Amino acid sequence: MAKLRVGLTGGIGSGKSAVANVLGERGATVIDADVLAREVVAAGSAGLREIAARWPEAIGTGGALDRAAMAGIVFADADARAQLNAITHPRVRARAAELELEAPDGLVVHAIPLLFEGDFWRSCDRTVLVAAPPEVRIARVVARDAAERAAVERRMAAQIDPALARARADYVIENDGDLDALRERSLQVYDALLRDLAAKENFG
Repeated sequence: MAKLRVGLTGGIGSGKSAVANVLGERGATVIDADVLAREVVAAGSAGLREIAARWPEAIGTGGALDRAAMAGIVFADADARAQLNAITHPRVRARAAELELEAPDGLVVHAIPLLFEGDFWRSCDRTVLVAAPPEVRIARVVARDAAERAAVERRMAAQIDPALARARADYVIENDGDLDALRERSLQVYDALLRDLAAKENFG
């Protein structure tokens, strides 16, 4: 057996997490960068101490990260976003690498919101994009997070152009219907990835 490294991504509100859940249910090892990003800035962590030194206003009562305050800072300022990424991304990558080494053979899915904004996608065996129409994405996030439309649009604008993401992806899962349709399309891609894994095992 071998491992197939899969990069899974999608813009905010696209349904990436739902697809990750389907792949995980089928037996893939899912390494969620969002989860790791929270771990590396947890209370008492070196990551949080570095953030506190740079943006004390982003630290809430009790010494925990005020995520809303942090988001307000970085989504309005590209330089601040780059500085935050420089603090968190190396720590997330290091932890993800540890988890991949520990994972059993099979599909290892790295769920990464900004997969194509960085270079990690180039080291993936396959990449999967979850795509949805902009208005659908906005409506989902407004309903899910009780967010303001303008705030959601700013976050979308900070992410990669959807056309470029499509061009870089090996597989695109269209999430323009209901959850049953998304699940069916996710399973089709899962089966395709298994075929890719078998090809890797057979031909290297």
